[in-house]
Amino acid sequence: MFAGWLLWQYTDGEDAGPKEPRAAASSPSARPSPSKAGVEPRIDKKPLTGKVVVLDPGHNPNNRLHTAEINRKVNIGTNAKECDTTGAATDSGYAEARFTLDVARRARTLLRAQGATVKLTQDGQRAWGPCVDERAAIGNEAHADAVVSIHADGAGPGQRGFHVILPKAISAGGADTRKIAGPSRELGLAVRKAFEKRTGSDVSNYLGGGSGFTVRSDLGGLNLSTVPKVFIECGNMRDSKDAAQLTAGGWRQRAAHGIVDGITAYLNG
Repeated sequence: MFAGWLLWQYTDGEDAGPKEPRAAASSPSARPSPSKAGVEPRIDKKPLTGKVVVLDPGHNPNNRLHTAEINRKVNIGTNAKECDTTGAATDSGYAEARFTLDVARRARTLLRAQGATVKLTQDGQRAWGPCVDERAAIGNEAHADAVVSIHADGAGPGQRGFHVILPKAISAGGADTRKIAGPSRELGLAVRKAFEKRTGSDVSNYLGGGSGFTVRSDLGGLNLSTVPKVFIECGNMRDSKDAAQLTAGGWRQRAAHGIVDGITAYLNG
């Protein structure tokens, strides 16, 4: 969809995200035409100019070294829950936290090329975390137009496919998702459709009854959000077929495109 704007170079190597786009060379055809009769030349905006997107790469590769910090309880509105977890991993040891950060970085590059302002909740520079309440706060404080939290599941072998997690409309304690539940569902619908198209993956065969959706009220990142937000579980790390995709750089690039296509469709819908 946006291949005409970028020249991608990526490998199947670990965390090999795409390079930032090069500026186009100056040429007579690329320059604005001179104004006529005092009319300023038209400058086309990029499709996501003025939009703010927050990407939330799930977990952190170093969480396993900070069990005391990530096990402490934080308020998620409805109750208290652990700050964060270590996340899942493939049987070969490829961590979910490495997967999520790589896909988020790829998606950031694609979104910036369309003019969006993009913020990551963490970019591999923190010793652990952030906690789930802080992840929600980052999106809220950015007044994000859309937030997507990127994950990969840790279910049993034979359980395959991706699914999108939507916030349940609740009002309890410090959580009130009634205003964002509808917009979040629209965001989730767009992301599910685009992700399936880009990656060729099927929706989950073990959750959501074949819909590709689950609705939850036990996730602090959703409960505490005041802006449209969804989670996407891109596949199951413990299934060998899904794991083969999740560990391939080319597939992660398609996953990033799918997430970005969904965000773009939602924001321009």
